[in-house]
Amino acid sequence: MTKSQLVSRLAERFPQLLAKDAELIVKIMLDAMAASLSRGERIEIRGFGSFDLNFRPARIGRNPKSGEKVQVPAKYVPHFKAGKRMRELIDAAVSKNRK
Repeated sequence: MTKSQLVSRLAERFPQLLAKDAELIVKIMLDAMAASLSRGERIEIRGFGSFDLNFRPARIGRNPKSGEKVQVPAKYVPHFKAGKRMRELIDAAVSKNRK
């Protein structure tokens, strides 16, 4: 699902919301989540999942085009872990579809 699809679904599900308002709501939510992660904070949405940062230490990588060794700096990357309820819903839906 893309951001525009999410906005469309919100506008469909809540007819009192204009598409512009739904788009603003999604933008504010995503901006707030990005700001929290950039401050090193953890985000937990019960029943959905949690977002956290994982540290990746510096390493030596390879340029795939030239094969040359390249120093890759240490960095923090966002990590999502699905909540129990979401895992159960997905497992049930996938199991049902595969039968």
